[in-house]
Amino acid sequence: MAKLKVYNMQAQEVGQIALPEILEVEYNEPLIHEMVVAYNANQRQGTKSTLTRSEVRGHAKKPYRQKGTGNARQGSTKGPQYTGGGIVFAPKPRDFSKKVNKQARRVALLSALSEKIREGQVTVLDQFAFNAPKTKDAQNFVDAFKFEGSVLVVSKANDTNAKKSTANIPSLAIEEVGYLNVYEVVACKNLVITKEAIKSIEEAYAE
Repeated sequence: MAKLKVYNMQAQEVGQIALPEILEVEYNEPLIHEMVVAYNANQRQGTKSTLTRSEVRGHAKKPYRQKGTGNARQGSTKGPQYTGGGIVFAPKPRDFSKKVNKQARRVALLSALSEKIREGQVTVLDQFAFNAPKTKDAQNFVDAFKFEGSVLVVSKANDTNAKKSTANIPSLAIEEVGYLNVYEVVACKNLVITKEAIKSIEEAYAE
């Protein structure tokens, strides 16, 4: 059973934690890719809509006679070749969402977390809390660990002070463990997990 060091928010080591076996699974790249594709697809609104020639304002009367004008023959000013005419193959509202199997989502998340741990990109905190909503305190946390790139903090429950403290730091995000998904895990460079969050993952995903 692997162990990781536990730090406080000042980057000081305060102990160790034994990782549960569910965070030592094999890397399943195809399944993780499937979950990321599904996540991105589910973020699409699918609300774009333009008008076809049958929907644009106007009438079907010929703009001029068929022959004798020297111009190309035209049947209507609602055609796509006219300004204000209809759009060819106009995009219409559609549902881009993809259904994801619950067990597949579970395996993919544990696989992504396990790979992060093996790559040394996971930091365990004793707690992630602020006495007051201060962006400076959140920045001091990032500077203490000398993080480079994006940082995702996974906690058992997000408190108001933590949310407000991290809101103005683009590279720092916070997520409740119950809402953690595969995309967030693979997209961040540095993953920070509290001890309580690890216990919650063990309780929620243990077979």
